[in-house]
Amino acid sequence: MRLPDDYTLLLEWLGLVSFLTFIGSLVAIPWIIARLPINYFIRHREVVAKRHERHPLMAKLIFAGRNSIGILFFMAGVAMLLLPGQGLITILIGISFMDFPAKQQLVETLVRRPRVIRLLNWIRQKEKKPPFLF
Repeated sequence: MRLPDDYTLLLEWLGLVSFLTFIGSLVAIPWIIARLPINYFIRHREVVAKRHERHPLMAKLIFAGRNSIGILFFMAGVAMLLLPGQGLITILIGISFMDFPAKQQLVETLVRRPRVIRLLNWIRQKEKKPPFLF
């Protein structure tokens, strides 16, 4: 059975996007994880609170930008659960970018999993960075 040309083109584009997402995740995720400070999971909440106090307008711009980037990573991670890629780590990075109520509890729940800790620290070790503090 032959697909109509519109569907063939759509499938080709979806295949290309899937491939680029996979390659992008292999490059971007280790790069991001290696550049996070070792105490990121401990101090992030404090840094955000101080930023909101000092520069309210700049805090709102940063909030919008970080949440936009976080939503993109989160959605890509959800897609990677079904497509090739590092889905759980991408979701974790997306959530880490975003600021929302109860975020810290959600991140801690995900990060406290031994498998996630091993994977995060393995990536940092490959980049010659010290392991995260939790």
